[in-house]
Amino acid sequence: MDAPAPPAARPAERARRPVSIRRRILVFAGALLLLAAVGLVFFIRDYAERSSDRAFDRLLGASALTIAGAVQLENGRVTVELPLASFAMFSGEDRIFYAVESPLGENVTGETDLSAGLPPASASDPVFADKTYRDEPVRVASVGRLVSTAEGTGWVTIRVAETRGERNALAREILNNAIQPVLLMTLLALLLLWVGIGRVFAPLLTLERHLRGRSPDDLSPVDLPAPLETAQLVGALNGFTARLKLARERLEALVAEAAHEVRTPLASLRAQAELALAERDPAALRRDVERIHEGAVQASQLVSQLLMDATVTHRLENQPEPTPVAPLAQEVVRRLSPDLSERVHLAITPDAAEAELGIDRVVLREAIRNLVDNALRYSDDDVDIRVERGDDALVLRVMDRGPGIPDHEKPLVFGRFRRGETGARRDRGGSGLGLAIVARVAEAQGGEVRLLDRPGGGLDVHLRFPNHAPQEPGRALGRRHVLSGLALTAAALALPRRARAAAEFAARRQPAAATLRIAGATDTGLFSHLIRAFQRERPDVAVIYEEDETRAVYDRLVRPGAAAPDLVVSSASDLQVKFVNEGLARAYAPERLASIPDWARWRSEVFGFSFEPAVIVYNRNLVSEAEAPRTHLQLAELLEREARRFTGRVGTYDVARSGVGYLLATQDQAISSYFWRLAAAFGRIDVQLTASSPAVLDRLVTGELAIGYNIIGSYAFARQDAGAPIGIIVPDDYVLVFSRSFLIPEGAPRPDLAEAFIDFTLSPAGQAVLAGPAALGALLGGDGRWTAERIAALGQGAVQPIRFSPSLLVGLDRQRRERFLATWREIVSPH
Repeated sequence: MDAPAPPAARPAERARRPVSIRRRILVFAGALLLLAAVGLVFFIRDYAERSSDRAFDRLLGASALTIAGAVQLENGRVTVELPLASFAMFSGEDRIFYAVESPLGENVTGETDLSAGLPPASASDPVFADKTYRDEPVRVASVGRLVSTAEGTGWVTIRVAETRGERNALAREILNNAIQPVLLMTLLALLLLWVGIGRVFAPLLTLERHLRGRSPDDLSPVDLPAPLETAQLVGALNGFTARLKLARERLEALVAEAAHEVRTPLASLRAQAELALAERDPAALRRDVERIHEGAVQASQLVSQLLMDATVTHRLENQPEPTPVAPLAQEVVRRLSPDLSERVHLAITPDAAEAELGIDRVVLREAIRNLVDNALRYSDDDVDIRVERGDDALVLRVMDRGPGIPDHEKPLVFGRFRRGETGARRDRGGSGLGLAIVARVAEAQGGEVRLLDRPGGGLDVHLRFPNHAPQEPGRALGRRHVLSGLALTAAALALPRRARAAAEFAARRQPAAATLRIAGATDTGLFSHLIRAFQRERPDVAVIYEEDETRAVYDRLVRPGAAAPDLVVSSASDLQVKFVNEGLARAYAPERLASIPDWARWRSEVFGFSFEPAVIVYNRNLVSEAEAPRTHLQLAELLEREARRFTGRVGTYDVARSGVGYLLATQDQAISSYFWRLAAAFGRIDVQLTASSPAVLDRLVTGELAIGYNIIGSYAFARQDAGAPIGIIVPDDYVLVFSRSFLIPEGAPRPDLAEAFIDFTLSPAGQAVLAGPAALGALLGGDGRWTAERIAALGQGAVQPIRFSPSLLVGLDRQRRERFLATWREIVSPH
């Protein structure tokens, strides 16, 4: 046992012990400051959350109270017509849900499952609660409205729920703004502390001077007292120098071994050449030349093996792809000279035919080749190669009928430049590197090399690698059938008055690498311009476009079990918002998201891309430009004044069948005080109702109709450019403008292709198509006739864009829609 250190030595040892400067700073100077800062941050965060809840709860309660004020009794039945203002106060990107329940708990309108787990209202003051609805946390405001019926008095329960995205964002904003001064002061204090301890880092300068003073050959470890932070650096430096020293020693050993091994055959060559120069006997001269040739071959083999040894050492450090073993063994046999390949017999068992190893292909090939070369060199008989699977390993066996290797030499022949005594006595050449290379390859793969005696004489070499399961071959995807050109075919599913149509746009590069499926209500002839432009940038993509009416597209998407397309395009903004509000769309941030106007996007899930006004269209052969109505009031007055002339000659949307028609009608009602007067005029002249703008335009062109109302401007502009005898009026009092929009359904098979199509449509190239041949109106500017600025300039009235927001859900309320449609039918089509 060592004697204890003298007491005088202990203080010196204690002085050399590493000290953490950073720990000193944090413990003695920064701990209290950081603790106070953390506590203050927690306090601010709690305050921010409570403040955000109070602010948004007022809006939520106001919305519920607004709906409660619209609750009425009709024939003893609770009814409610949602006011437009009930959701207008929600301007963010949160999803909105609502429900109205009678005193008996029956759902009057709204979501039927929103009240699950919540008690019925029993007072008129808002009551707030948190719950999870449709897998998302929501804040619910519940308000009661007292009503009296024949059965007695009871409370109608009104609930409005909002997701927490906006209030969480407000809380984060308050927190970020409040903690900035705290963080700034904390950082300033820490900076001052850090500057104050600069002198403590003097040991780094000492280390620098020490390293600069060393000679290039000095790779010994650095032995200097240093703080803990510097000690880690010194340790890493010592580790690096140790590796560098080892690499240099290996290089020196290789050079020394190579010089030693090559010197002998070179000296022999020189001596034999000098003898040959002095030889006069042709037979003796020929023997000298043969010995020179053998020496040259031996030296060449030695140099080749040295180079291959260096190559294997380098390539063993790579991360290779899996290498199939059986084909590589066959390649080694094929590369043999014909006289040698006849002696080699290769057998591969079925279970090893697909075997792969995670090792470099060249490295594995050289290992196999060295084993085969050794067997052929030391044996004059046939050589058998067998690739098979064992219980726990893949085994490559090379068997010969040579002299074999004695047991005491088997561990030694794996050394570099080591040859067995039997092989050396038989003078068969060889460098002594072959088995060393094989052993290194096996070790790198976690395997081993076994040298066994072959029954009947000879050597049986087992090169064993751990088992690797072969990869399953990839299964082919189902075939895609792509039609050439543009073909319209009626689908199997027939719809009233109009059949759903599908168009396939073949990829420009055959075969198609992928197929994008789009469902929408845009006329195929116009939308095809955008598809073809997209395919010019993505020629490997085929596009299938399914056209239908807006309401039918929505109903088909929300039907349980329906297959989702990759992309949905629709002009019915309210239905798109409802689809997003139901949580059925994927979030995406297009490259030009910031360029889209706020009114034309919502929740990063629905994106507008066009600028289209609702216009009045007339046949110029039936209505002169002078008498064409320039405002909504003038249209109503014209129809009232000349009812007989226009009976059966005016067309507009059937709002019960068309989603965009219903949207435009409800927006007209909210803006114009003349809406129902105009509707009454429509009723007196027997207005013609259709489900699409193209159908009205067809009848205007033929002269069957004289005037079309609330026609989508893009369709009208395209017809006018094609030479149709129609005039287009962008009303001078106000003009409703909507934007066709994209959304990606949750179950989209190829959302990546949908995102690529959205990005292209919003790009300058896509917007140029909308402003040009498609005539759908470019939302984001660009070159062309139909830009947002030029379209707005066609009229003198106020431009009223239809904003993507939860307020559009008011018009889709079940009771409100039923009341609106009932009133519309009573006034417009009483027959």
